[in-house]
Amino acid sequence: MKALRPQAGASQSVKGVNYSTSPLLASKTPPWRSRFLVFLVGAAFAVLVGRALYVQVLESSFFMKKGEERYASTLTLPASRGRILDRNGQILAISVNAPTLAINPKHFDPTPEQKRALLGLLKVKAQDFDSKVADGGAYVVIRRQMDDGIAQQIRALRIKGVQIEPGYMRRYPESEAAAHVVGFTDIEDKGQEGIEYSFQSALQGHRGSRGVVKDRLGRVVEELGEAVDPRDGSDVQLTIDSKIQALAYQRIRDAVQEHKAKAGSIVVLDAQTGEVLALANYPSYVPGERKGLSGSQLRNRAITDVFEPGSTVKPFVVSLALDQGLIKPAQILDTSPFKVGPLLVNDGNHGRPSMSISQVIQKSSNVGTVHIAQRLENRDMGEMFAALGFGSKPQIGFPGTATGKLRPWKSWKPVEKATMSYGYGLSASLLQIARAYTAIARDGELAPLTLIKDHPSQPGARIFKPETARTMRDMLRGTVSTDGTAPKAQPMGYSAGGKTGTAEKLEGKGYNSDKHRAWFAGISPIDNPRVVVAVMVDEPSGVYFGGLVAAPVFKTVVEQTLRTMGVAPDIDIKPQVVAQAATTNAPKESRP
Repeated sequence: MKALRPQAGASQSVKGVNYSTSPLLASKTPPWRSRFLVFLVGAAFAVLVGRALYVQVLESSFFMKKGEERYASTLTLPASRGRILDRNGQILAISVNAPTLAINPKHFDPTPEQKRALLGLLKVKAQDFDSKVADGGAYVVIRRQMDDGIAQQIRALRIKGVQIEPGYMRRYPESEAAAHVVGFTDIEDKGQEGIEYSFQSALQGHRGSRGVVKDRLGRVVEELGEAVDPRDGSDVQLTIDSKIQALAYQRIRDAVQEHKAKAGSIVVLDAQTGEVLALANYPSYVPGERKGLSGSQLRNRAITDVFEPGSTVKPFVVSLALDQGLIKPAQILDTSPFKVGPLLVNDGNHGRPSMSISQVIQKSSNVGTVHIAQRLENRDMGEMFAALGFGSKPQIGFPGTATGKLRPWKSWKPVEKATMSYGYGLSASLLQIARAYTAIARDGELAPLTLIKDHPSQPGARIFKPETARTMRDMLRGTVSTDGTAPKAQPMGYSAGGKTGTAEKLEGKGYNSDKHRAWFAGISPIDNPRVVVAVMVDEPSGVYFGGLVAAPVFKTVVEQTLRTMGVAPDIDIKPQVVAQAATTNAPKESRP
């Protein structure tokens, strides 16, 4: 049997296939396939053309901006915050260079020596530093508001990835003394309290900018376009006198500490212009060091806290009666205790059966004051209190200024009218009390208050006749005499007059006889007033009468303030030495 072998011709026909005659390839391609392929190519080309138009024509600015972000950036140029000055140009707040230290971890590559030097200047541990850099992302702020000298030393180390950015820090040369007036800023240089807050828009200025090209290490290698220069903030000049402010703060601080009191405040006004020369509180704080502060330290008590002013309002009630011709200074009143409804009005253990109108002020008689108030119409007395500023906010442009409380006169009952005549049933801030006394100091015209130097002057409001105000000043002079309630308020070399106040504190629905506020508000010199000073000491321990606690503060502040203002003494100094020694048994003002 023969083996089957492929024929030679057959083998050659397989190797040399003629594809043109292949039945599989000989069939024609369907037309739709070629058309579809052409469509796909055309569509792809159209998409590419459309994308090119979108990128290069329609959104060219957007993509150019994105491209620039790869190598260009805008640096913010901080503006220097405006200064706060006192009336004489002394600095109360100023911005100093305080750069920010930041690190780009991607490019941070110091040598061991550079890192040791950096940590030494920052005074931080290597472990804490490394942890902060590792957890901070692409941009790590190591320290804000650095000392400029330290920042310059770090810059001199020339460490890759370290950036020193410009910045500012506020300094407060007067520290605690002016803290409640000036206030402070936060880490972003925005005002948070006091003048810093009230005049934020004027003080902050406007930031500038500069376009730059940076290399991969974050170093500036080229500037782009023109820089926009920052515009520094405007200065704000106050009516405050830094010398008087420091003096007032020291004296109220000493009084609070001496009498182991809770707090204290003092206001000094220019009696002629209504300018605030000093406004101080204790306890206070250092504006640049605010860790662990309490609300009581931050609060500007002289303008935010309101109290029942006690006997300090008696001169206004008596002045109104004098103004209306209802009484005369030498007129004698029956000052024996008596009742107004359920209220027994008395002068305590230092009362007298009768007193003149002048003695009612000198001895601070509740009984005499209520008798005088009963001669007044409710409307006249209520409108007088309102005209003096009680129950309305002083317009001095300061945050948190209190309004106080004054009930409408139409709702007064006889008991309420009686208690309000000696300072209970209404409330006011120390600033409101001080302002009210300008009506007596300025011959019956209430002064408009201002904290800003060269503020447009406003006319004062007429409250009393000029002769009434002068008569009342003579009466107030008796308060600081040896027979008055405040001989300790008599300044050396200057005539003065004023009124004490001792008010029990209202707690819940009643008064706490163990807690008091001691007041003294007065004027000096008495014939040609230059200053009005109001003092309040909150919860003094032991001795608590205004004539013994607040009056000595008035004396010292008036003496040194008038000397600072260049006011010549108007009375002989020598005879007062004897008078000052005779104050131990001075009469105390009446309390309810």
